[in-house]
Amino acid sequence: MRIAFAAAALAALALPGAAMADEKPYPKGEAELAKMLEGRVAGKPVRCLSSSTLGQSTVINKTAIVYRSGSKLYVNRPRGGADQLSDDEILVTKIYGSQLCNIDKIDLVDRGSRMWSGFVVLGDFVPYTKVKDAR
Repeated sequence: MRIAFAAAALAALALPGAAMADEKPYPKGEAELAKMLEGRVAGKPVRCLSSSTLGQSTVINKTAIVYRSGSKLYVNRPRGGADQLSDDEILVTKIYGSQLCNIDKIDLVDRGSRMWSGFVVLGDFVPYTKVKDAR
């Protein structure tokens, strides 16, 4: 079922007007993300996160979704649709199984109208951990 779902999500990206992986960086979003990650170092990207360890998520406008798991932050830069990410959007995440993975699709719902407004297709999750103080 996950494969069929992923295929449908990827096929939808080919629709006219759908955002693609070659989206241009959004400077304001990149600056906000850099500030959030200050004092942290990136680890090896992972394909999936266990749903039982996921905490809150933060949307970085037109850039990324940051998931908190304990003291670790996981940055996901969607493979498609990142330009649709906004603080005004509600993330509707449907997890099939026990993990959120890089082939999953997240629907976006406008906070004001409660109408569907688009979707993103997730990429890999890059973990960021705090740098240990070397005193």
